[in-house]
Amino acid sequence: MPTISMFFGIIIRIYCGKAEHAPPHIHAYYQDFKAIFDIASGEVTDGSLPPRQTRLVAAWIELHREELITDWEL
Repeated sequence: MPTISMFFGIIIRIYCGKAEHAPPHIHAYYQDFKAIFDIASGEVTDGSLPPRQTRLVAAWIELHREELITDWEL
């Protein structure tokens, strides 16, 4: 699972292999926390991050949604 971004101590990764790993999502890691975010909605679907980091990741997804969908479809 390649790292596609790092900011404010948050690591963002995306899984390569969409067919068996739907719906489109990213994995976010911060310290001992990890969460899965749906790309379409920007909402957490599994796990958790602290509130501030959750907001940062959701905002990052909003800014990069088109790129993330393109990456997912590769």
